[in-house]
Amino acid sequence: MGAWPARSPRPHRDDWWIAVGGLLGGLLLWALGIHPRDHSDDLVLWHTAWAPLVPLALTAACEPLRRVRPRTGLLFGTLMLVLDTVTLGSVVTVVLYTDLMYAAVLYGTPASARRIPWIAGMLTVLGGVVPAGLWHDPQGLLIGLGIGVVALAPATTGALVRGHRDAAEAARLRAEQTALLAEMDRAQAVTAERARVARELHDMVANHLSAIAIHSTAALSLDDAKTTREALAVIRENSVAGLAEMRRLIGILRDRSGDREPAASPTLAGLGALVGTARSNGLDVTLDAGHGEVPAPVELAAYRIVQESLTNALKHAAEGRVRVVLRQHGGLLDIRVTSPYQPGDTPRAPGSGAGLTGMRERAALLGGTFEAGPRDGLWAVRAALPLTEGDSA
Repeated sequence: MGAWPARSPRPHRDDWWIAVGGLLGGLLLWALGIHPRDHSDDLVLWHTAWAPLVPLALTAACEPLRRVRPRTGLLFGTLMLVLDTVTLGSVVTVVLYTDLMYAAVLYGTPASARRIPWIAGMLTVLGGVVPAGLWHDPQGLLIGLGIGVVALAPATTGALVRGHRDAAEAARLRAEQTALLAEMDRAQAVTAERARVARELHDMVANHLSAIAIHSTAALSLDDAKTTREALAVIRENSVAGLAEMRRLIGILRDRSGDREPAASPTLAGLGALVGTARSNGLDVTLDAGHGEVPAPVELAAYRIVQESLTNALKHAAEGRVRVVLRQHGGLLDIRVTSPYQPGDTPRAPGSGAGLTGMRERAALLGGTFEAGPRDGLWAVRAALPLTEGDSA
């Protein structure tokens, strides 16, 4: 159940109107001589004509407390109702009291909202049974009926209204929480999608741009026409391939069909062409791929990890052979890429470390492991990707 709104420390304007209206209505009935009892009634102990105005005025004065101090208003209202019973009485005093009873349950504390209806119910039963038993007259039950009308009915009504309001407040809070969770999910989805696009963009283009940077540097530094032509040929080849990859990524972003990856996504069958491109860029690469069929997400991740490893080797590796090995065993696809490593060498093209981050994220998304670093004079990249349905989802 939601928290009940904090009560205002100042009386509500409507409560003042209720008090003034009740007081004026009671004065009008008094002026017209309309009373629920007459001077012959045995209960009337205070026969003064203006006596009913005292409980009327004091009960009306309790009305501004109906929201800010509901229990206090009900207590004084109860005392005034008892006082009213020993005078000629006023119907308006009784009506104002029923409103105080209703407000005490509606605006009071949760404990008051639980207890007051039970107390009113017990008084109703006792007020009917005890007089009937003492007087041996069934008409004594009318006293209980009167108490039920004055106390139990407004208390029960207040409890019902409060229950509906609490339910509405709880529903509102649940709706706000649901909206907040939906917004958090949306933000996380946007962040995840941005990270995915960033990985794809980096992996698609970085390899080609690195080759372009390295060969353009060679063409500028060597005054040899043949070398320059070869470098320009490599630059053109990587430029065309990079543009094709960019167009494919833009097609993915513009596709509204809901397909995350088109059918032309890279597969492990394309590793041979990827290694061939790396060789044309000047790397001495060997490929040893011993694996069977693997799930599509694992296949794409493995391809990208090998692609990024070759890009890093092109930028950072020392002279020597680069080895790419893929093995499938124990429900895992094991990927290892090693390249010669010489600490302190200046990279042939600038890097930001985004490639290692992307490879690590790809492995983590599939529930796999990834590690990269120097080992025995080599720079070693190793990833282990689960092949099971659950892990690759």
